[in-house]
Amino acid sequence: MKVTTDSCLFGAWITEEVKRQKSKVKTILDIGTGTGLLSLMIAQKVNCSVTAIELDKDAFAQAAENINATLWKENIKIFHADIKDFAAPVQYDIVISNPPFYENEWQSGNPKKNIAHHSHELLLEELPAIISDILKPNGKFYLLLPYKRHNEITKLFAQTNMSITKKILVRQSEDHDYFRFMIEGRIDRSPKTSISEIAIRNKQDDYTKEFISLLKDYYLYM
Repeated sequence: MKVTTDSCLFGAWITEEVKRQKSKVKTILDIGTGTGLLSLMIAQKVNCSVTAIELDKDAFAQAAENINATLWKENIKIFHADIKDFAAPVQYDIVISNPPFYENEWQSGNPKKNIAHHSHELLLEELPAIISDILKPNGKFYLLLPYKRHNEITKLFAQTNMSITKKILVRQSEDHDYFRFMIEGRIDRSPKTSISEIAIRNKQDDYTKEFISLLKDYYLYM
């Protein structure tokens, strides 16, 4: 799987949100870690224990190789496991995930992409219950999702005991429509949701100031 710009943006945003919580965050769970990108971005800046789970064996092997080649390998534990069968040793302060994007749509000829994008091993509708079971009562969760599923996801969480507290709507550029959205949530029925947006590039096709502010410590050239 390629490292995508929206995943980098998501990882940087999560990291800043977690840093604001300071010493309150001790444990983080990364569901479907893929290459290990999100876990590694957080581990660089937050002193906490990260548990990364990946179902696909090849992606798991790649993530393990990436993590073990870094200075932060002692802070990240990676498991080749299905989150639905995972016996979590603790409840987590933070749960993060970039879950399957395109359930019930045409699949590509690439079986690896099918697992990542279309996998029926974990459906979006199953996430709230899974998160509720493994998140501490005062914990928070963060998800990156396709904007085309915005209404579906909003309704899904409205039917649970969980709330979406923040939404960041993401554009490829200032001239594009939204294509992703990032959410922060928690276990309670808070009626308020903060909504904002970010564009990756401006009208001149340069990175926006907001994007640079989040990613400058991770990108080599910016």
